[in-house]
Amino acid sequence: MPNTKSKKTPKIVILSGGTGRTVDSLLRAALEQFPDSPVEVVIHAGVRKVDKAMGVIRDADRSEAVVCHSLVEPEIRKAVEKEARRLSVPCIDVLGPAMSLLADHLGASPRGRAGLLYQVHHEEIDRMDAMDFTLAHDDGQNPSDLKKADVVLVGASRTSKSVTCCYLAFRGIRAANVPLIPNLPPPPQLLKLDPRRVVGLTMSASRLEAVRLTRMERMSHRSVPKYASLRDIQGELRQIRELIQGNGWECIDVSYKATEEVADLVAELLPRRRPRKK
Repeated sequence: MPNTKSKKTPKIVILSGGTGRTVDSLLRAALEQFPDSPVEVVIHAGVRKVDKAMGVIRDADRSEAVVCHSLVEPEIRKAVEKEARRLSVPCIDVLGPAMSLLADHLGASPRGRAGLLYQVHHEEIDRMDAMDFTLAHDDGQNPSDLKKADVVLVGASRTSKSVTCCYLAFRGIRAANVPLIPNLPPPPQLLKLDPRRVVGLTMSASRLEAVRLTRMERMSHRSVPKYASLRDIQGELRQIRELIQGNGWECIDVSYKATEEVADLVAELLPRRRPRKK
């Protein structure tokens, strides 16, 4: 008579002081080599106390599980290894050998902080999110979303607003920009923002004239409209300065500053950024 008792699915327990994603990714890659062998994977993340880690090892013993861990805090690692040996629980230290080799090679001690890889990954996601936001809110686009920006740059045309926003986005700062045009009111959404989140960029009239003339030459414009007329630029900048001062916005003269320097100055002016809703 055939044995009708079902075979118990092997269990693997992931134990991590961070998110557990590092071990999970490595484990999934290894399990790809065993496509016909189903397993149950349980993740215990954020384990940063010895007693909690001991509980996970004892549970693994009762369920006959294998433990894979990425613990980096020395006290917890040693306690886990000792308890696993005592109970004969198969326990794999995923990061230990790599950290030992690197410590010997570099002549330095590991920091012993959990979640550093996830922190780097999270920062990269922030940069991509900020860049997407910045590109979607360049040159006054989508003004209804300005309230979601960490900072909004305003100023006359050709005052480096767009490129500065891109530098800020690379740092994970959601930056939008709105051109200020003479005799046209700015979008009402801009005027409703916290003044600390709006920064004006300006230039000397002579510098802006030179920038605009160069721009026109590249675009093969032979005539000199008001756009590149020094007298008109002076009037334009005067109106914009009055608007910036009237709304209590900070202002940076970018006449002869590198873009990275301007981005540094903008970042220094910002209040602490609000947590984003995921």
